[in-house]
Amino acid sequence: MEKATFAGGCFWGVEHLFNEMPGVIDAVSGYAGGTKDNPTYEQVCTGRTGHAEAVEVTFDPAKVTYDELLNAFWNMHDPTTLNRQGPDHGPQYRSAIFFHDAKQEEAARRSKAAAQSYFDKPIVTEIVPAPTFWPAEDYHQRYFAKHPGHASCHWVRGWVPAEAGTSA
Repeated sequence: MEKATFAGGCFWGVEHLFNEMPGVIDAVSGYAGGTKDNPTYEQVCTGRTGHAEAVEVTFDPAKVTYDELLNAFWNMHDPTTLNRQGPDHGPQYRSAIFFHDAKQEEAARRSKAAAQSYFDKPIVTEIVPAPTFWPAEDYHQRYFAKHPGHASCHWVRGWVPAEAGTSA
């Protein structure tokens, strides 16, 4: 199993969509990229801890590739809005790929460059080393399963081709 970490706005929708992908063992909502150890939701919501709402994905690379996860990431949020996703705004809602090794970094950078041709505005997604991931409180995990019918600001576009993340 391998890990991948993404931030694409509110973690509820990102977590839900990754958990729907075949080959994803688990996707967990949490916080990454900040300065406070073990932050709480209330602290992160102030925008002062430096954390992004993020999702740590555990996946089976024999069933889903990192490139496929990257393609899904570009398709499930708007990577052209700085510190904003839908109605949510602030640095905790930024778009980021937190890479776990040099291979993931290379794939993320290549994928971002390829995905740019599908967006009218520049992609503002950060690509940075994976910091400590702090799981969010239990009430945030599997939020949409616990609250059926709750609206999400995430969707699956389906128009960025898989080749945008494919290794050559």
